[in-house]
Amino acid sequence: MSEPVQGKKKSNKSASESAEADNAADKANDKAIDKAIDKAKAEAALPVLGIVGMLRWAWTQLTSMRTALFLLLLLAVAAVPGSLFPQRPANPSIVTQYISDHPDYGKLLDSVQLYDVYSSAWFSAIYILLFISLIGCVTPRAIAHYKAMRSQPPRTPKRLSRLPEYGTLVLPADAGIPASK
Repeated sequence: MSEPVQGKKKSNKSASESAEADNAADKANDKAIDKAIDKAKAEAALPVLGIVGMLRWAWTQLTSMRTALFLLLLLAVAAVPGSLFPQRPANPSIVTQYISDHPDYGKLLDSVQLYDVYSSAWFSAIYILLFISLIGCVTPRAIAHYKAMRSQPPRTPKRLSRLPEYGTLVLPADAGIPASK
């Protein structure tokens, strides 16, 4: 009985040795693949876009729906300081009092226009970019929908019986069912 147990240990040992050999071979293969990828990246040349290509790429990025949603979220986050700090257009005396009460960072907040959030340059830049992005997103889609709306409907197939939805319903005349039903 002791021999099969020893045989099992030997087979387990050889199985673990073969698994280790497989792992080592996989690691060597992964390293070779990584080296080949690194070499290909080093040899790859980026295409030269030029001014027109760069502008086209920027316009494509700006008019994507993902960018419009990001700018909308950014506008919402940028509006938060307008509710946290007193705003100069609403009450300039409170802003002056706030700056005098907090001399360490009051002038700093004023320099980044946090007392005039909704008329600040950075807030205006966000919503102007958002408007441009939305116009660029919506206009081509609206034109495509308009063209589809004004176009002729697709032709009816010549042989409806070939469609899987095709069916016939025969009602006897004496069934007493009016045509409206």
